[in-house]
Amino acid sequence: MNPIARQTDSLPAPGAEALEQSEALIDLIRERIAAAGGWLPFDRYMELALYAPGLGYYSGGAMKFGLRGDDGSDFVTAPELSPLFALTLARPVAQALERSDTRRVMEFGAGTGKLAAGLLNALGEKIDSYAIVDLSGELRARQRETIEKYAKAFASKVEWLSALPESFEGVVIGNEVLDAMPVRLVVRKLGAWHERGVVLLNDRFAFDDRPVSADMQIELIDTAIDESNDDEPFAEYLTETHEAALAFTKTICTMITRGAAFFIDYGFPRREFYHAQRATGTLMCHYRHRAHSDAFVYPGLQDITAHVEFTGIAEAGTDAGADLLGFTSQARFLMNAGITDVLDELDPSDVKRFLPAANAVQKLLSEAEMGELFKVIAFSRGIADTLDAFATGDRSHTL
Repeated sequence: MNPIARQTDSLPAPGAEALEQSEALIDLIRERIAAAGGWLPFDRYMELALYAPGLGYYSGGAMKFGLRGDDGSDFVTAPELSPLFALTLARPVAQALERSDTRRVMEFGAGTGKLAAGLLNALGEKIDSYAIVDLSGELRARQRETIEKYAKAFASKVEWLSALPESFEGVVIGNEVLDAMPVRLVVRKLGAWHERGVVLLNDRFAFDDRPVSADMQIELIDTAIDESNDDEPFAEYLTETHEAALAFTKTICTMITRGAAFFIDYGFPRREFYHAQRATGTLMCHYRHRAHSDAFVYPGLQDITAHVEFTGIAEAGTDAGADLLGFTSQARFLMNAGITDVLDELDPSDVKRFLPAANAVQKLLSEAEMGELFKVIAFSRGIADTLDAFATGDRSHTL
């Protein structure tokens, strides 16, 4: 066992092959820390932990997506939870395609391919092509298998991209993509901001704080914290900044010359994200369907995420010249798009099929589950009006 690896009794132990992969990644990160002079910004650590070629969580061979920890997976996404999610999302996607007079779809981070298969079946002949952008070779293989199994009639429309086109006309979809973008950690101590990085301490990864660099935009964070703080000043406030997600959003909204982009993820508008009560940040790790906050446990074998700061995402998209099409909760978006109508198409007397579907829809819509925490933000070019999915309950004014 690599002595730098951090273990925990509260999580199931990985197998020997997985541990070997993690230890190889640990060695790589250790080399990068040394090359950086002994201090590595956290976003670089997170990038390596998630995306180092062949070793990172999303570029390696971990299963990732599934319903239970005992199947080797770490978390479940909406498309895995219910096929009704894809069937419902297909409605605003189809409306955006029609209103922009386009016939192409591009999905980022397609997971197991369940969402792609569902959208392909629902959209059918309304689209000419379905492009998938995914860094993981293992996931690409699973996506091909899923699409061949569940959407074989439209499999020929699917292509996998290794690079983005300069321009794109159609609809872009990113379900739980922004939360997996590397974040920088910043901490305010007695009024002074520091950036949190990773060092080696007694042959283990540890955090170390340095004064922030001149390029970090923290004034907006200060303002949001102070406006929400009615109590005495606190000694420390830890949070994240989202440069990678903002750059990604700007790139996508620049790439789209006609069409729309939908991003579905968990998070808050800026005033909620940087609230005084959220003083420990939102960084979270997922391993075998258990959540914890230690980013140094089993590097490369666990997911590391942070909630999305949607005001910044909205600004990045509109700064790129796109129109903000709408922003609302996942529950409102799916209800506006007709998820209950999709559920009504099932036969209630078919208990074995109907009850699991109804339970899954409840999880997608419930405030206590995914309905309120998850949000949908969309941008457009060449679409004059809003879509039915944003017709009521739009929260763009909260951004």
